[in-house]
Amino acid sequence: MKGLKKRIKQGESVLGCWLNLGSALTAEIVGQTGFDWVLIDLEHGAGNEKDVLAQLQALNASNSAALVRVESSEHQRIHRILDLGAEGIMVPHVDNDDIAKKVVSGLRYPPEGIRGVAKMVRASNFGKSFDDYHKTANENILGVVQIECLEALDFVDEIAAIDGVDVLFIGPADLTMSLGIFGQFDHHLFLDALNKTITAANKAGKATGILIFNPDDYKKYNDMGIRMIACGADATFVVEGARNMLQKLTAQKAL
Repeated sequence: MKGLKKRIKQGESVLGCWLNLGSALTAEIVGQTGFDWVLIDLEHGAGNEKDVLAQLQALNASNSAALVRVESSEHQRIHRILDLGAEGIMVPHVDNDDIAKKVVSGLRYPPEGIRGVAKMVRASNFGKSFDDYHKTANENILGVVQIECLEALDFVDEIAAIDGVDVLFIGPADLTMSLGIFGQFDHHLFLDALNKTITAANKAGKATGILIFNPDDYKKYNDMGIRMIACGADATFVVEGARNMLQKLTAQKAL
């Protein structure tokens, strides 16, 4: 474990990005750049659970903490990814406190939760360090729930208050879609939703996160008190790099 949860709890601002190509090679490349954390995306990304294993192995030598966004709050999805050695789980569309409680129960071993016990898994060095892993799991595994719709805003105080929910992570695309203002990130309805989420998190002693689409917006959101900020993805980096190179070559060709 690389201490991401501890850093967030101490109020540190941590920078991350998405990994959505399902590629161990791009995971390794991005990890070596020095992001505080990266998120392997099983909800919208191209990879599957088998690809997650290779990406986690590729990230092992980097300083980037490896989180995984699972497809749903189903316990089996959470258990399998944790056993592979992820440092945290992000769950999309946690729309009320019942779903949030279900998420937390999947993150924790009994008696606090219902995570299945398996010693011979990668997370515990295939049994070699299970006792230490089990003892420190609640301290180290980051629980991130996404606030992405109107219903979640109605329950945001209850969600934030649940022990084991560490970060309320705003999904700006889905949230603005739910608000009927898709992509309007300066709209007062979106800003009100942000403030409501941040206030709930602060009151409960939790952190807030967001995915931004323009790095120039970092200061705006950091000044609001959001400490877990992501921008970009491996696919974005490849696309932008390819376009940039073609533009440069095309300009030279035209001379």
